[in-house]
Amino acid sequence: MSPLVALVVGLLLGGVVAATVILRFRSDMGEASVDDVVMTSPEAALTRRLVDLIDPAIVFVGSDDAILLANPAARALGIVRGDRLLVPELLTLARDVRRAGSRRVDVRLPGDLVGSGPRLVGAHGVRLDSGTVARPGPVALVLQDVTEARRVEAVRRDFVANVGHELKTPVGALALLAEAIQGAADDPEAVQRFAARIAHESDRLGRLVRELIDLSRLQGGEPLPELTPVEVDRVLAEAVDRTRTAARAKQLDIVLGGQPGLVVRGVESQLTTAVTNLLANAVAYSTGESRIAVAARSRSGFAEIAVTDSGIGIPRSDRHRIFERFYRVDQSRASSTGGTGLGLAIVKHVASNHGGSVSVWSEEGLGSTFTLRIPLAGPADHPVATDPVPAPQTLENERS
Repeated sequence: MSPLVALVVGLLLGGVVAATVILRFRSDMGEASVDDVVMTSPEAALTRRLVDLIDPAIVFVGSDDAILLANPAARALGIVRGDRLLVPELLTLARDVRRAGSRRVDVRLPGDLVGSGPRLVGAHGVRLDSGTVARPGPVALVLQDVTEARRVEAVRRDFVANVGHELKTPVGALALLAEAIQGAADDPEAVQRFAARIAHESDRLGRLVRELIDLSRLQGGEPLPELTPVEVDRVLAEAVDRTRTAARAKQLDIVLGGQPGLVVRGVESQLTTAVTNLLANAVAYSTGESRIAVAARSRSGFAEIAVTDSGIGIPRSDRHRIFERFYRVDQSRASSTGGTGLGLAIVKHVASNHGGSVSVWSEEGLGSTFTLRIPLAGPADHPVATDPVPAPQTLENERS
């Protein structure tokens, strides 16, 4: 096989055979460096150039653990300084490969090396020649960033486990309630009570399925619709209207205010769902005869929509996890609130898909403020006024 043919094969195999081509030119040159070889062979120089262009990080480690060659991708990871590897796990891998042959491991790189937080790389070590005990041969290490792939795998596993658990609860409850109704056929009051519970569990199951579908769409299952000018006043009014019944049932006031006339670029239905979820969360974790405030303002090119309650608040240890799917601060309240643990995850993905963000301030016993930030539309995007938007309103307490 000619060197160029071997090179093409090497590129298809992720660069390892290409490394062999480079180092083969070294075999008759004693202790000459790889760079010296590259200077004396056009084919080796071409191979070196192509290895430099390969996406995976490639490092050739000599018998004394010195770096013979490292492509730009490897140096960008921060694992090489001069002619030395800085990661002990990679040195250990190189030594194991010299002794026992090809190896594959996952290696965690510290954040101070990469400069963008800890990363996980899949490292494939290959011995480039047979070598001897007295004079071991060089080793090629091919590294690919698998941080996101492993994260997605973990999320998928957790998602499947969580979905199974969340579906079991209402389905199991429905089965038990159906049996209870059969056993209480001659007790109309018991039948009515069990039927009401069946309706509650059915509604919870339906909400879970709808929110799973919504979350799947937001996470890339379907392309994001074209962003159009959206009036924030209309979004807030619709979200308040959707939450009206639940708020009145708990004797809560919802106060709607802030800066009127803001326009953002987005998908109105998604933005309305996000604000509705924030309001529903505030209602679920607020006590009776208190207020929930909804306000919008313009700040630094964004419309900031804040939903503030004076409810139970969120413990500090849980605040960084509340936007995770199925995560609940208090699992014991899930049944009473009817929540699925997906509402805030949906808010997070709506914000991300619109180029915005969502944040939370909270103190236990004082309440919480969730702030949704969405980029404002430019002046040319402002829609022509059509139907009037309902004026800011307060949902008054209704007491029997």
